Amino acid sequence: MARVRAFRGLRPPVEIVEKLASRPYDVMNSEEARQEAMGNPYSLLHVTKAEIDLAPGTADNAPEVFEKVVENYANFKKQGWLVQDKEAKLYIYAQTMDGRTQYGIVGCTHVDDYFNGIIKKHELTRKDKEDGRMVHVNITNANVEPVFFAYPDNKEIDEIVASVVNNEKPIYDFVAKEDGFGHKFWVINDAAKVKRIEEIFANDIKYLYVADGHHRTAAAARVGQERRAKNPNHTGEEEYNYFMAVIFPATQLHIIDYNRVVKDLNGLGKDEFIKAVEQTFTVENMGKDIYKPAALHEFSMYLDGEWYRLRAKEGTFNANDPIGVLDVSILSNNVLDKVLGIKDLRTDKRIDFVGGIRGLGELKKRVDSGEMKVAFALYPVSMNQLMSIADTGNIMPPKSTWFEPKLRSGLVIHELQ
Repeated sequence: MARVRAFRGLRPPVEIVEKLASRPYDVMNSEEARQEAMGNPYSLLHVTKAEIDLAPGTADNAPEVFEKVVENYANFKKQGWLVQDKEAKLYIYAQTMDGRTQYGIVGCTHVDDYFNGIIKKHELTRKDKEDGRMVHVNITNANVEPVFFAYPDNKEIDEIVASVVNNEKPIYDFVAKEDGFGHKFWVINDAAKVKRIEEIFANDIKYLYVADGHHRTAAAARVGQERRAKNPNHTGEEEYNYFMAVIFPATQLHIIDYNRVVKDLNGLGKDEFIKAVEQTFTVENMGKDIYKPAALHEFSMYLDGEWYRLRAKEGTFNANDPIGVLDVSILSNNVLDKVLGIKDLRTDKRIDFVGGIRGLGELKKRVDSGEMKVAFALYPVSMNQLMSIADTGNIMPPKSTWFEPKLRSGLVIHELQ
């Protein structure tokens, strides 16, 4: 069963929380972060992407960046911009997007649960990216940014959460100016409720599922594993055995599309390319207006100023294969690989990925600019598909899921000592 426990969070004073809370480090590049934090000394981006305080062009993994991380994080605490709760708490974090609200429990999950499969993943990670995050965790001695987990819905947890959010005013309540998404945050001060939530996870919740933040999860777990190996007096109760997560009921989460753009047609002309695609898809020209896929196994393609609807033909994929039946796999196998010669989505420089939050207009823009030659929009993966794949020990193809809204960093931080 899953271990979730309370912790003494570091949190910003109410009056600066909106200025301090930031988008995650990995959803923007250094220049975008520099612009977002400009004129705002409170922004947590000064800690999560400290290269913004150095000369433009400074690599985000340069030694001077890590020195700046340590300096800025210490300053945030010295200035009183981050203050630690006196007692261990669980928290509730609510996010609202397009009229839909999801309520997550903020707590600490156990390092061992990651390595023994209680915390299930659906994507592979890259060791170099894990290593970079490990450095950040070690030098700050903290999980500065949470990971994003899901759990199978539990009625009693829902009732406890409702008893808090319906009867208590949130500690934080703001709408982020960057995207218009709402963020509310409650401290669960009732010790009996905290204890009961911990008990429900320990007794009734068999698995947690990584939704977003696979590299942060792996890095946090590895830090805990390394610290216990170096501690001859390790007891298992040390704070480094745990890392911070926001854990949402699975049915409240919404995955949006994660789309693809490709630089060239692999030496084919337009008509040759379409003919090759027609071997495994029915292809219908939808004209110049943006066309969005409406069902599983349906795709839209933008090429030479026009949109096309692609429908996967029966027999071109294995409906009994949990990975092969995914639309990302169908497109990868039958178009990206077979026609365009893209064998490895993680390393091939001819392909890029566009989160659905940017809209299909972003696909059109990148093709019309001449940067890319063709774009593909996909129907989103479902949470049931994600959990089923994780339960069977399978791994999704790269860039299969995009969750929105993203967690804001800085509402609470977990220190490892």
